Amino acid sequence: MATGHKLPDVNEISFSAPLGWLAGGLSDFQKVMGPALVYGIGLAAVSAIFALGILFSGQASWLMVFAGGFIFLAPMIAMGLYEAGRQLEQGKTASLNEMLFVKTASARNLAYLGLALLVVYFFWTRMAQLIYALSTFTLHETVPEFLTFMVATPEGHAMALTGTIVGALIGVIAFSLVVVSAPMLLDQKSDVFIATVTSVRTVAKNPGPMILWAAMIAGLTALGMATAFLGLVIVFPVIGLASWRAYRELVVSPSE
Repeated sequence: MATGHKLPDVNEISFSAPLGWLAGGLSDFQKVMGPALVYGIGLAAVSAIFALGILFSGQASWLMVFAGGFIFLAPMIAMGLYEAGRQLEQGKTASLNEMLFVKTASARNLAYLGLALLVVYFFWTRMAQLIYALSTFTLHETVPEFLTFMVATPEGHAMALTGTIVGALIGVIAFSLVVVSAPMLLDQKSDVFIATVTSVRTVAKNPGPMILWAAMIAGLTALGMATAFLGLVIVFPVIGLASWRAYRELVVSPSE
């Protein structure tokens, strides 16, 4: 059993491994389709409500911040999907209740990890605000106005390029901290420090495959959002289930 005094071993994987995780996540989704769809519908509905609230508030530029924040915090929201993946691995099928109220993870450690991600997210929002403020003196209240500024003006081009670079750097930090740590806290009796260090080690040991995995997650999530969040109903559960498979392949179990 893993303890707070020993770091688990990390496997080296092939570059194509993320494709296998995604295929496995799709297969697992079909096995728990009912509760997984409810999980996805709930997430998509809440996301759509937040997005509409931002639109009606006249703060269109915050849509990008919301989208980025969703990707930062999604690993914590997917805890129920990790639980479903864990039970499928044991030959069981998780109920919706078990997915919504995960009992096998330490609430304290999950709270610490969630707080760390919130800190990273709030730092990113402040950076996004600063980049936007330095790029224009005009407040763009609608999505068309904001997109026109970003696509059709030199200042908008500079803002998009700077924001992409800064966002990518911060995103790598967040991804490295959480890609393995969230499911690890569910599966093993590890503290948040051991879990996050292990997560960073997996990225450091497998930079190519993990960059590919991060790009796949970001791309599929963006696609789900671009369909008025309807795509997230399926995309999010599949990614969550695939993320469990990623963790199980990357981190050596204490019993192995």
